[in-house]
Amino acid sequence: MAQPLAERLRPRTLDDYIGQKHLVGENAVLRKMIEAGRITSFILWGPPGVGKTTLAQIIANRLETPFYTLSAVTSGVKDVRDVIEKAQKGRFFNEASPILFIDEIHRFSKSQQDSLLGAVERGIVTLIGATTENPSFEVIRPLLSRCQLYVLKSLDKDDLLQLLDRAIHTDIMLRERNITLKETAAMIRYSGGDARKLLNILELVVEASPEGDVVITDDIVVSRLQQNPLAYDKDGEMHYDIISAFIKSIRGSDPDAALYWLARMIEGGEDPKFIARRLVISASEDIGLANPNALLLANAAFDAVNKIGWPEGRIPLAEATVYLATSEKSNSAYLAIDKALDLVRRTGNQPVPLHLRNAPTKLMADLGYHDGYLYPHDYPGHYVAQQYMPDALKGQQIWQPQPHSASEARIAERIEKWKDGKMEKLKN
Repeated sequence: MAQPLAERLRPRTLDDYIGQKHLVGENAVLRKMIEAGRITSFILWGPPGVGKTTLAQIIANRLETPFYTLSAVTSGVKDVRDVIEKAQKGRFFNEASPILFIDEIHRFSKSQQDSLLGAVERGIVTLIGATTENPSFEVIRPLLSRCQLYVLKSLDKDDLLQLLDRAIHTDIMLRERNITLKETAAMIRYSGGDARKLLNILELVVEASPEGDVVITDDIVVSRLQQNPLAYDKDGEMHYDIISAFIKSIRGSDPDAALYWLARMIEGGEDPKFIARRLVISASEDIGLANPNALLLANAAFDAVNKIGWPEGRIPLAEATVYLATSEKSNSAYLAIDKALDLVRRTGNQPVPLHLRNAPTKLMADLGYHDGYLYPHDYPGHYVAQQYMPDALKGQQIWQPQPHSASEARIAERIEKWKDGKMEKLKN
């Protein structure tokens, strides 16, 4: 049975490797290490199909040292320990450390990652990990601190076109078909910068074509695939990157960019309720008291999506997105609650002043609970100066109105009038 095209075309040397010039181009850091024949432990982080496993295999071919491979999907702690024991027994004095390549290292549990620490630290093995997920979230800190981190990028259009050209002209099976790439936009779009996916698409289209010469067009690719090229893994990195771009565009008051990222999520099949929840959070975090109606509108959009469903739900989501993006912004409430939480954690359980305590029993009243409390509604403007903070925190200011917000400026002005004592006690 013939190997898949992606496997047949897997590069064996750095000169055949496509993309990642910042890592393996001339005088780049990884190329220098590989050519010197000595590498340190490192983790390769990047999306699928950009050459992480291939790079590890090129290192295995280039360096004259034992090379062990584990998959985090199928391996357990025992497998890790077995490999470490083999590496330790098979190593000769002054010989370079054996290499242990772990694919999808983010899938290793904490205990599995812990089992690697000692061997990496003592140089029993040189670790190469590959991951599609952010290592700062998925790899334990002690292990991450012992490894260099190299970020691989999605292949760009030129890289993908180079790969297509190599495939149709050098692969022993494809070159017999006399393939013409009349149009490539659909294949590039569907691949999403993933070399493996691109080659799988090419192979599928060629195999589905009649015998003889093959002319590939965008229409042929679309008809063969019948799938959404914009879909993405809801648990993957792109999910978080796109929602981050969406929220930051709203925060940055750019309605066009916010609508673009909203459309990306809709086309990618994102859960509408997830988008609506983020709008509610943004209305509170980024707009807040500068425009309290933003929270009402975001909640209304959430409610509307639940009521009317899809695809009409995209309309209230778009309305809320534009409204939030074009609204005045203030994060004073967001900053204030974090400041208050920090104050509580630093100062502990401060006692409630007696005059603020409830006195439902005679004993409590005799102890002074509620004694001296001034009822604000008995005073002009429904305000009277009195202590509300614990004694140890008297005078502490937490909320800071932001002067650029017209709404908060009015609130600040009203507070200052209260504090200046311009409201006199009502005459009894």
